[in-house]
Amino acid sequence: MSSEQMTHETRGVTVTLLGSVDLGPEIEGMAGRELRMRMVTIEPGGVFGPVHDHKDRPGIVYILQGTITDHRDGVATDYGPGLGWPEDRNTTHWLENRGTIPAVEISVDIVRRA
Repeated sequence: MSSEQMTHETRGVTVTLLGSVDLGPEIEGMAGRELRMRMVTIEPGGVFGPVHDHKDRPGIVYILQGTITDHRDGVATDYGPGLGWPEDRNTTHWLENRGTIPAVEISVDIVRRA
């Protein structure tokens, strides 16, 4: 594990599964995959890490409250309420809450069923 990954371990994060759909019966060729929706809360000073990618796990994020800083490609971008970002196969990043209130996002992605 690189020092970058060790530096950004998850802390101060709560993840709540809001729902999921088994995509196998819904779309041909999607057996073993599910569409899931989660609410992620990152407390002030919290980190959602380590550095991770979204190869084979596309998604999209929408911010409900607070500000989340998305770190990718050496650039830190702040997203506040009403904003969000895509997470495609080219996404490698980690997240943090530099603010003073909890940051809450809705995350929807396609994952392999456990």
